[in-house]
Amino acid sequence: MRVAVVGKWRLRQRGYCDWSIQCPKSYNYESNGGIGKDWNSILCMFSRQGLLEKVLHCYASFINSGHSPNQFTLAITLSACAKLHNAEFGKLLHSRAIKSAFESFSFCQGALIHYYAKCNSLSCARTLFDSAPSPHVDTVSWTALISGYVQLGLPEEALHIFDKMRNSAALCYADQVALVTVLNAYMSLGKLHDACLLFEQMPISVCDVVAWNVMISGHAKRAHYKETLSFFHQMRKHGIKSSRSTLASVLSAIASLAALDHGSLVHAEAIKLGFDSSMYVGSSLINMYGKCEMLDAARQVFDAISQKNMVVWNAMLGVYSQNGYLSNVMELFLDMMTRGVDPDEFTYTSILSSCACFECLEIGRQLHSAIIKKRFTSNLCVNNALIDMYAKAGALKEARKQFEHMTSRDSISWNAIIVGYVQEEEEIDAFSMFQKMNLHGIVPDEVSLASILSACGNVKVLDAGMQFHCLSVKLGLEINLFAGSSLIDMYSKCGVIEDARKIYSSMPERSVVSMNALIAGYALKDTKEAVNLLHEMQVLGLKPSEITFATLIDVCKGPPKAILGMQIHSAIVKSGLLCGSEFLGTSLLGMYMDSQRISDANILFSEFSCLKSIVLWTALISGHIQNECSDVALNLYHEMRDNNILPDQATFVTILRACALLSSLQDGKEIHSLVFHTGFDLDELTSSALVDMYAKCGDVKSAVQVFEELAIKKEVISWNSMIVGFAKNGYAESAMKVFYELTQSCVTPDDVTFLGVLTACSHAGWVYEGRQIFNVMVNRYGIEPRVDHYACMVDLLGRWGFLREAEEFIDKLEVEPNAMIWANLLGACRIHGDEKRGQRAAKKLIELEPQNSSPYVLLSNMYAASGHWDEARSLRRTMIEKDIQKMPGCSWIVVGQKINLFLAGDILHPSYDEISQALKHLTALIKDNRVQDGGISLVGQV
Repeated sequence: MRVAVVGKWRLRQRGYCDWSIQCPKSYNYESNGGIGKDWNSILCMFSRQGLLEKVLHCYASFINSGHSPNQFTLAITLSACAKLHNAEFGKLLHSRAIKSAFESFSFCQGALIHYYAKCNSLSCARTLFDSAPSPHVDTVSWTALISGYVQLGLPEEALHIFDKMRNSAALCYADQVALVTVLNAYMSLGKLHDACLLFEQMPISVCDVVAWNVMISGHAKRAHYKETLSFFHQMRKHGIKSSRSTLASVLSAIASLAALDHGSLVHAEAIKLGFDSSMYVGSSLINMYGKCEMLDAARQVFDAISQKNMVVWNAMLGVYSQNGYLSNVMELFLDMMTRGVDPDEFTYTSILSSCACFECLEIGRQLHSAIIKKRFTSNLCVNNALIDMYAKAGALKEARKQFEHMTSRDSISWNAIIVGYVQEEEEIDAFSMFQKMNLHGIVPDEVSLASILSACGNVKVLDAGMQFHCLSVKLGLEINLFAGSSLIDMYSKCGVIEDARKIYSSMPERSVVSMNALIAGYALKDTKEAVNLLHEMQVLGLKPSEITFATLIDVCKGPPKAILGMQIHSAIVKSGLLCGSEFLGTSLLGMYMDSQRISDANILFSEFSCLKSIVLWTALISGHIQNECSDVALNLYHEMRDNNILPDQATFVTILRACALLSSLQDGKEIHSLVFHTGFDLDELTSSALVDMYAKCGDVKSAVQVFEELAIKKEVISWNSMIVGFAKNGYAESAMKVFYELTQSCVTPDDVTFLGVLTACSHAGWVYEGRQIFNVMVNRYGIEPRVDHYACMVDLLGRWGFLREAEEFIDKLEVEPNAMIWANLLGACRIHGDEKRGQRAAKKLIELEPQNSSPYVLLSNMYAASGHWDEARSLRRTMIEKDIQKMPGCSWIVVGQKINLFLAGDILHPSYDEISQALKHLTALIKDNRVQDGGISLVGQV
């Protein structure tokens, strides 16, 4: 006996010292009769150390030595087989158990059930379980079966077994493993209440960190973030130390809540426990700080992790991507590649997400090439990210090509392409893809339904929208936040605000998203009700978002609603959203400018702390141009440049328009130089604005040069700027030539194109060609003529003497002729001395614009030209009686950066005497026909 004890002591000593391979040699089992319990001790030692293969080897040696195992030997070895998922060896052990009559022994029986459950043979496990006499079924067997069902994803069966366990009075014997397994089953089924009840009934002794982790992670996964934090704080009060899993779960909840204060406390605990440098906890900390928009703190955690795996790298890339820092994403990605870290599918999806948000198509294409080289093209997540990137960047053909090349697709794949079509206003294709998705057996979710409902709203197809509404009811998505909000939006845009209100009222809980949709609907029809909804939102304790206020600002545009707009402005300031928000700042500037409250807009702009924002500068400049203050807009541009703010595309397009309106060629040329040096000369919109500016300043040669240097003319606006430029400057043949080139290209002309061509015909007297062009616009291209087109046709016919046809053309119009149409006819009547038609045109024009002096002056001049002085004097008296003032003529000249204005009859000008003397001198020179400039007489031009 002494020898046996010493032998076991040596085994234990060597076992603890990891000399387990030599253990069987250190004791002579043959001489000691092959004592079973000694072999069991060896098997236990190997099992505890995780040397499972050695357990099986030792068992084989034991059998080969001619010894017979007992139930404990079989149980230990079966446990090793279960962990190794070694089905064949386990079946041999089962046969041995039957042969040795140990199958019905509780310890062996529990091990067999556990083994079969672990090896996914639940039918065998259940047969053994059901065949055992009830008194012999112990906690191990119950737990093994429950665990097996949970592992196979059958939590309902697991709970059914647990109910049988409780009914058999086995609950009092349930161990920690059984209870935690059942908690997991409840959580996986979303039965959080049942899980909480069971947890409360569990003895304190079994509520270790594993049990608490189940409750914490379970609530976090089900988006019950506040409950997650509550369980975490309770665990700490009970003195349970957090594990890495605990902190990771809590941090995920904190990230979703963006609760920085809680996050800082958990970070402190992680440091205290030494988990802050752990890759698992570290990546969770990075994600939490990223969601709280604390990028510097996230980077500090990232840098502090000495050994970074892909999870850590992807976490940091995700933070930069989610917060819109594309340059940081690319910099970190290159750093990762430099260090020899190979990106995985999550890396690529994160970077592609950034490219999608910023519409960086070229970078996305380069990444696509890298993905092909790395052979990730078969990865579903990567393919979905590629479709999303191409779709959001507007490259729908490439998105569709990628979609068609996929061998397998899920709902995310279909949603990405459908959302892309809706965003690019390709609603027909969106409807088609939605139908194909159904034919492929993909059940629509809230994303696809929300997108297709948005498409219905965009094109105002109420019938289709109602059908999709029925589908959402059938799928149980009507009360879903996104689908429900999209239903509200669809009914609002289709003009059925009452149905939109019903959807809103039926939703189980109010949210900012759904209320924003309803506010947007009422904003189109009932401003008062839209404002009332804002008050309702605040009463409900919901915080209005930027979209809420931006929607209300949009309906406050125009002088009559300026006061309401100022009240909304006050509410925004109180909410704290205005600080640092370019979106709201730009909206408010636009509202004040549309309401002609330029001084208020200037005051608002001066209050912004982020004066370096090009967006705000551009909004202010554009507003001044809109209010016919182009000279001030030009001064603001120079002020912006003095502050070292570099213009972007929108700024260049806006300020070039001001130069065009002022005919300020010198400023335009200086801006052109900056356009060239910043690379925007390759941008089609900017180049189109340059063409327009040069043409309106009379420098047609430079306009043609810019147009010809534009390598790609994909947008019709480029062609229009050149056609209109030629037309306005009297180059009708050149305008027609460009129009012909346009029709031969892949670009389709629009209404502006035909307006330019008709103007060219009018200036050149091409009446026949003008009629043809008008018919081509309507019949071939299906373009509905605007009032501008009708006015241009009247000008074309009337200017060249076809007054009767012009009058008949007006009488046949399906729309009510506006002042421009009658003014053109009146002008033509004055040229050709047609008093009768002129009187009619003047009468119509006076009815439309009673305070406009133009019809009175034109008709008066017509009477005077034909010698009807009494009628002319009568009109002049009428103007005096009605206090109708003729707008004085105005001209200006730009000297340096100063614009000098000259108004007819302005005797208050500080240089009035000098101007008068110069004007008299020039008039005398012109009359004497003595003004020469390079041999070309200027008299005709004046």
